[in-house]
Amino acid sequence: MGIHMGRFAAKMEGSFVVFIIGMRVNRWLAVRKWLPVARAMPRMMKELYQEKEHGFLHAEYFIGRNGPMLVQYWRSYDDLERYARNGFHKETWRKFHQTGKAGEVGVYHETYQIEPGQYEAVYNYMPAFGLGKAGQLIPVEASNHSSRQRMNRSKVGG
Repeated sequence: MGIHMGRFAAKMEGSFVVFIIGMRVNRWLAVRKWLPVARAMPRMMKELYQEKEHGFLHAEYFIGRNGPMLVQYWRSYDDLERYARNGFHKETWRKFHQTGKAGEVGVYHETYQIEPGQYEAVYNYMPAFGLGKAGQLIPVEASNHSSRQRMNRSKVGG
């Protein structure tokens, strides 16, 4: 995980999906309710990283005061939806709905479908991270120096 020296921009081929998912512990003393939810995510992430045919590209993990959050990058919404309706996720979601109705733990997600020309990202003296790790990093040059130039460049896929 080396540092990329200089300025780099993220480049993605075609459209993609950004999926933010997390859990919030509302009652810390209800460990029996929130711990199974917390333990399910590592198993799902292992499955996604091992089975690339699901369309999953990459995830970044964040820990907040009330629980974890992940920012995931997917090849398409269809891939994300297909994964959500099958396998370990389906089983986990069913179990959550059976036990999570008293409000001890909350689960949330936000889904964004990003079309070419609708994103830009820049990384200064950073290891590959976020969108730059899900796709590829390209050096920032005169043609993509500003945020607007990078946004316009992503419209044409270059």
